[in-house]
Amino acid sequence: MMVRVLIVDDSAFMRNALSNMLTSDPEIQVVGKARDGLEAIELVEKLRPDIVTMDVEMPRMDGITALRHIMEKNPVPVIMVSSLTVEGAKVTLDALDLGAVDFIPKNLSDLSINIVKIKEILIEKIKQIAKAGIVKRRIRPSTESRKVEIPKSMPVRVTGDRRINLVAIGTSTGGPKALQELIPKLPGDFPVPILIAQHMPPNFTRPFAERLDQLSQIRVKEAEEGEPVKNGIAYVAPGRGHMRVKRVRGIETILTISENKDEFIYKPSVDALMISVAEFFPGRSLGVILTGMGNDGLKGLIELKKTGSRIFAQNEETCVVYGMPKAVVDAGIADKVLPIEDMAGEIINAV
Repeated sequence: MMVRVLIVDDSAFMRNALSNMLTSDPEIQVVGKARDGLEAIELVEKLRPDIVTMDVEMPRMDGITALRHIMEKNPVPVIMVSSLTVEGAKVTLDALDLGAVDFIPKNLSDLSINIVKIKEILIEKIKQIAKAGIVKRRIRPSTESRKVEIPKSMPVRVTGDRRINLVAIGTSTGGPKALQELIPKLPGDFPVPILIAQHMPPNFTRPFAERLDQLSQIRVKEAEEGEPVKNGIAYVAPGRGHMRVKRVRGIETILTISENKDEFIYKPSVDALMISVAEFFPGRSLGVILTGMGNDGLKGLIELKKTGSRIFAQNEETCVVYGMPKAVVDAGIADKVLPIEDMAGEIINAV
């Protein structure tokens, strides 16, 4: 199937750079280019593209305003083109709340991987997101700083003979919205720590953790090197490196942040997190894999499964991209395959 793309950017250089990258693939066709949000709205209506790349800052009408119009009138998968600054992160997170499915960096050279790799990832991302289309059940969490109305305490059930001491979650494309659907449903007295590896650039993870914290009953924060792991807190891996869990002095559990690439392509790596959980919490942890492209997390979750721990995977129908969960399901190691709206309840029942 030919993927029809509309590129929206006020920079002629950026329009051409994206177009040249995408059209190098015979299955992608750039059907139009727009210089601002107004043109984007008109061309989406006229051309009916399969997917749109949308710049954030543009004259006449910015990308956020255009995105809002498009999602209301002619919903189509939109990938934001964002600067990798803290301010750019906040605007991009707003865009994800409004219905954008993912983002790519405005300055392609900012990424720590070479241009060939950037092109491969971009092309694959465009294809996978276009193939999935708009997720049937769109997740539209509130951007207001209010907490979800849930009971202050919920019954805790021990699963089998093993009590789960830690929950580890891995996700990528579509992850911010999925996590905003899941984490706010957890009770304030959630009895174990939660570790989250979400593929994100360095300046994005702290604003994202703060946003999750505002929406949630539990505390959510960006993880720090050497800090002790505590029950009822969700730790988001910083985008600058890989987060791992480690037991020190035989009793205290701390987090370590490594900026070395090692063998892992993505930062923060889901595999790196899960492998460490398998080592220090064998048979006593729950691994959760959510929407995302590729198979990051599969290797680590296989190791986790070998120890007797349980694995939950998000189902295809509620994923933006059914890649990472599919790899786990196809490997036969998922104990449950669940829609995102049911994931929090099943996690509560498991701990």
